[in-house]
Amino acid sequence: MSSPIVTGILSFGMSGRIFHAPFVHAHPGFQFKAVLERNQKNAVKYYPDVVSYDRIEDMLNDAEIDLIVVNTPNQLHYEQAKQVLQAGKHVLIEKPVTANLTQLLELYDLAKAQNKHLFVYQNRRWDSDFQSVKEVIESGRLGNLVEAHFRYDRYKPVLSPKAFKEAAGMDSNGLVYDLGPHLLDQVISLFGKPLTSHKVTASHREGSAVIDYFNYQLTYPHQLTVQVTSSLLVAQPLPAFVLHGTAGSYIKDRCDVQEAQLDQEIKPTDAGYGVEPEGCEGQLVLMGISNEKTIEKMPSHTGNYLNLFEAVYQTIVNGALYPITDEHIAWQVELLEA
Repeated sequence: MSSPIVTGILSFGMSGRIFHAPFVHAHPGFQFKAVLERNQKNAVKYYPDVVSYDRIEDMLNDAEIDLIVVNTPNQLHYEQAKQVLQAGKHVLIEKPVTANLTQLLELYDLAKAQNKHLFVYQNRRWDSDFQSVKEVIESGRLGNLVEAHFRYDRYKPVLSPKAFKEAAGMDSNGLVYDLGPHLLDQVISLFGKPLTSHKVTASHREGSAVIDYFNYQLTYPHQLTVQVTSSLLVAQPLPAFVLHGTAGSYIKDRCDVQEAQLDQEIKPTDAGYGVEPEGCEGQLVLMGISNEKTIEKMPSHTGNYLNLFEAVYQTIVNGALYPITDEHIAWQVELLEA
């Protein structure tokens, strides 16, 4: 048995409490040692044995810590990831990893020079709904894909009270850098780097100084077109995934329950974690040779972000290839900053 990967988390707001701490604590290959809390000390309510540091320097100087999660506001990711790598520690960095490709490549070069890993946290590869989409595509039942739509919509007409999220000119803010990394990573994980891309953005909310709508049109070999869309002004969400192929179509709503469950303090090891409710099954429509239509309800596999942390563990301990590769992230950042 290898020693556990001693881990620190740079923030215990929503991201730390929901998306990181429960998994670092639950996975036997990690030891959740420390968190950075400059003001309110909330982590002790959930994890009594965890050390709460006041300054990032204190965590960087903790010789026991092997891995630090950078889950602070977007504009801090690049500088803090650099600090972590320079301190000789692995880094798991929240999306968006950086504001531009130049910063990303610098971090990758630094990680190699330090002989450390830079992992990017793209948890929504392990959403139950996306896993369903992936399964249907890989099954080949749709024939040759001709068109795919990926959407992630919300209805939030009021500006965020967090000023850094709404400030004009701030690096890596707005909807492109918020939900764009999730959607683009899912597309890239399935189809790779697009041959061409066309990006449309807009700001629709009253008083908005940042992008709150975007659409990408991506083209792939064999004339496959992929649309990627997100808006903060969609009162009635459309299906999150729509796929059309030569043999049929697949339609799936966004039904993953992990974020809501984690917010209710349901643990990733609890029964029922990551299981979609009944009625959320995807709809697979297949056409026969005489144009007869067959409709199947496709239940999803269980979603589980613990698989991302397992991938981090296997890479550090056993040298496995982290599935969210350097190339995948580089292609994503190129599209984000286009």
